Amino acid sequence: MTPEEKLQLEEKVVEMLRTVFDPEIPVDIYSLGLVYKIDLDDDANLHIDMTLTAPNCPAADFIVEDARMKLESIQGIKSVDVRIVYEPEWTKDMMSEEAKLDLGFL
Repeated sequence: MTPEEKLQLEEKVVEMLRTVFDPEIPVDIYSLGLVYKIDLDDDANLHIDMTLTAPNCPAADFIVEDARMKLESIQGIKSVDVRIVYEPEWTKDMMSEEAKLDLGFL
C-alpha cells in the first residue's frame, strides 16, 4: 500500500468513527476523544484503541460492535481490532471544541 493509499484509508477510518455514537450522548466517539489510537499497518489491518466515558458504560458492547462493523465495511481494510483501554482515563478535556459546545461545556 502506498503512503497515499494509507492516508486515504486512515481518513475514511476517521470519517467512519464520526458516525459511531454513544446512545446516551449526541456526539460521535471521535469528537468525544474516546479514540486514542488508529494504527493501520502496511497489510491494511486496522487496530483501534479506544476508551469509554465511564468504565461501567452500559453501551460499551454496542459502541464497540457498531465501530467494528462500520470499520469492517471500509473497502480496502482487511481486518479490524477494536480494543477498549482505560489508560489514560478519559476526561472532558479530551473532547473537541465542537463536542464541548454541543454538550454545553463552553
